[in-house]
This record gives sequence, structure tokens and C-alpha cells, in this order.
Amino acid sequence: MIQYKNGQITVFESQLYKTTSTVIQTEDCIIVVDPCILPFEVDEIREYVMRIRGSRRIYLILTHSDWDHIVGAGAFPEATVIASANFQKKNPEEMIEQVKAFDDEYYIDRKTPLIYPNVDMIVEKDGQPLKIGNTVLTFYEAKGHTDDGIFAIVEPLGIWIAGDYLSDIEFPFIYSGSKDYVETLEKTETILANHQINILIPGHGHAAFSKEEILKRKNESLLYIISLKKAIRSKKEHSHLIAQYPYQRSLIKCHEENVQFLMKEMEGES
Repeated sequence: MIQYKNGQITVFESQLYKTTSTVIQTEDCIIVVDPCILPFEVDEIREYVMRIRGSRRIYLILTHSDWDHIVGAGAFPEATVIASANFQKKNPEEMIEQVKAFDDEYYIDRKTPLIYPNVDMIVEKDGQPLKIGNTVLTFYEAKGHTDDGIFAIVEPLGIWIAGDYLSDIEFPFIYSGSKDYVETLEKTETILANHQINILIPGHGHAAFSKEEILKRKNESLLYIISLKKAIRSKKEHSHLIAQYPYQRSLIKCHEENVQFLMKEMEGES
């Protein structure tokens, strides 16, 4: 499962959707991000965390409430859970039903309980800090994909946990608002200016290790949104906007969902 590893970071990659789960170890704590997706994958992440934990406290960061990012939360009952205020406001039964629907479709059985966790630390604003010994976590709201997303910066390691933004294999999936999505993308320069970022880890796809690559992903995402809205207004063809991305048979469906969402959004604005 391991996509990338060094002395402090292990990025696990699921066989489904190239979904990442990250484990970060510092001298003060163990940080687990979005453990997922398949049962044996969640078990592997749990076993790894228990093997390296020692006496350190575990923090579970859930970047947003999409089912594929919360499915493994029940594997870490001892963890301090960190998520956004809007994450806390979701209907737990509705979110867990999405996981159950997936499991039923593919006849999947899980030993780990399916839970929608209570949030111990609520992220309510940009720049909200959490200091754990010498480890400093700084959180930013990241809306647009969903309305409950967060970014997390882990220092002094220079790790940017990006959730479902700034992927190299996915264009923006817009479920809550294009304006919010653009505002989230525009935080890129602020974060790069305020933090020494050594690695950015998206929720799907591959890690980025340079400022240039991060800005490239930001600009590609922004261009997609701007170009798609322009194409919709002028009633022009727009399938070429996703030509650079792999897995076309699946992603064309996501692109069409974006089109339908943006048409309704733009109609509401007018």
C-alpha cells in the first residue's frame, strides 16, 4: 500500500481511487489522516500505527465527510478526532448509509465498526493552531468540494494535508460551491508564504514535493473551473477540459456532474 515513506511520513494508497491515508509520527504524537478504504487496508494502517505508537497519543484528522474518507475512523477509537464545524453538523446515519451502500454493492464485510465519529477538536477558522509539544498543526477551512473540508499543516515537518484538492489525477469535483472552491484554491499562495512546505499530500493521487508542482496543480484546477463556467455560458463543447486526466471512463461522469451542478449554480446567480 505504501506510496511514499520517510522517517516521519507514511502515505498509504488504497487500491480504490488512489485514495491516500497518511500516518505522521513526531516525537510528540501520531497523526492519522483519513484511514481507508477496503477492510484489509484499514487493518494494515491500524497495525502499522500500533507498531510505531509507543506511548504517544493518536490524533485522527478527517479532512471531510465523504464516505471514502471516514470509512476507517472506527479503527481508531482511542484517537482524538479533529474535523471541521460543518463535519460535526452532518447527519451521521446519512453518511454511514453511503458506506453501507458501497459495502453491499461489492459484498464487503468489515470487522472494524462503521462510525461517524464525534469531533474532539473543531476547526472553525483559518489559521487555527494546535500545539502538541514541539509539533504544531495549523488548520485552514477548505470548502467547495464539500462544505466541511479542512487543510492541515504539520510543522516543523512541512507537511500539507490537502484533502480532495490539488490532485494530479483529478480535476475539481465541485459538490458545494464553485466560489468556495476558488477561494480554497486561492489560499495556496498564502499557505506557501506562511509555511515551509516540503510535501503536499492530496486525498487522491500522488504527493507533490515542490512549490512549482503545487502551484501548477492549483492553476490547473482554477483554469478548469473558469474554463468550464465560460463554456457553459457560451454553450460550447467542454470535454477537452479533462483530456489530460487518466481514467476517462469514470471521470467523464464526474465532469458531467460538475456541468449539471454549475448550470444550476449559475441559474441561481442570475
